[in-house]
Amino acid sequence: MTMTRNQQLVKPKRLKQLLRRLVNIYSPSGKEEEILHFLQSYLRRHGLPVELQEVDTNRHNLIVMPPDTEVLLALVGHVDTVMAHDLDHFGYEEDGDLVYGLGAADMKGGCAAMVEAFVAAWEAGRRVLPVALALVVGEEEEGDGAQKLAREYHFPWTVIGEPTDLKPCLNHYGYIEVQITATGRRVHASLANLSRNPVETVMRSVLRIGEYVAARRPDMVYNIRDLSTSRSGFAVPDRCTAFLDIHLPPSAPIGEITAEIEEVMLQQEHDSPEHSETVRFANIHSGYELPEKGAVVEALKKVYSHNAIEWSPQAFRSHSDANLFWAAGMKPLLLGPGALEKAHSPEECVSFNDVLAAARLYHDLLTALPS
Repeated sequence: MTMTRNQQLVKPKRLKQLLRRLVNIYSPSGKEEEILHFLQSYLRRHGLPVELQEVDTNRHNLIVMPPDTEVLLALVGHVDTVMAHDLDHFGYEEDGDLVYGLGAADMKGGCAAMVEAFVAAWEAGRRVLPVALALVVGEEEEGDGAQKLAREYHFPWTVIGEPTDLKPCLNHYGYIEVQITATGRRVHASLANLSRNPVETVMRSVLRIGEYVAARRPDMVYNIRDLSTSRSGFAVPDRCTAFLDIHLPPSAPIGEITAEIEEVMLQQEHDSPEHSETVRFANIHSGYELPEKGAVVEALKKVYSHNAIEWSPQAFRSHSDANLFWAAGMKPLLLGPGALEKAHSPEECVSFNDVLAAARLYHDLLTALPS
């Protein structure tokens, strides 16, 4: 495939150096200070007008706004990662075309590609574009960076660089975070048969929800993310809490499903006044489906056609900052290098050729939008 002049403006060597630096900086949610300092300096060194949006003490979003231009689209990337599986082996490694390291797929590859697209456009003199760049914090935890961005800015469209194998995702799964807590009476471990164990109560409830999903909502995905108890020593704990992640297809009736989960929980019998159980929906994020129309979608279709890439929209199966932007009245589209199944794993990796292709797609999109 012959590269266009626009694509030749993207510099592979510079992009790989940037990706290496980003992956080598440890930046779990809540501890993004070092990577923010690096990116702020990097953007300013290349002449981009970067603004800081405070999220909380020592944490902020980085925003590049086009001068004197009405923004149609924001490219959005999150700079945080999950906690490292192994602090001795979280950094950048190469094996042929593959780049390994914490956050390589989710989503430092996408961030590097977006930054390179902006730097390339800026160096080429394309400085009055209807596109902003937003690098946010906190996506892997509370989404506080995206929430702050959505409160103070409104972009009609966003493109988020989550790992989608370079396939555009116009549809997005919904998400429910369920917290189940059971309490009981602390007694000596040798007397456990005299008191209801809160751990058993929570486990039964979790199994009931699993049976409900299998029987009535097989298109949903649920994950037992965490199960913890009060520190009890050699005793029956007096508290147990579990967190479940539930991902729902874009059109799933999320209100009905929360009601059904509550009904499942009510089936649990509690025969002791000293024992109680509660269910709380810690987060509820609606899914959505975007039609294949609008200025950004039409421009992106042309970019794909021009680059001889098949246009095959899909649904993004996880929750992301897109759910928050959708709730704030924006139209989020997800597109980035890497595969979702590689994210959050000890073998996380991304193809550098895909990161390079993403940078070129983003750059072509910047210049394809009507000014």
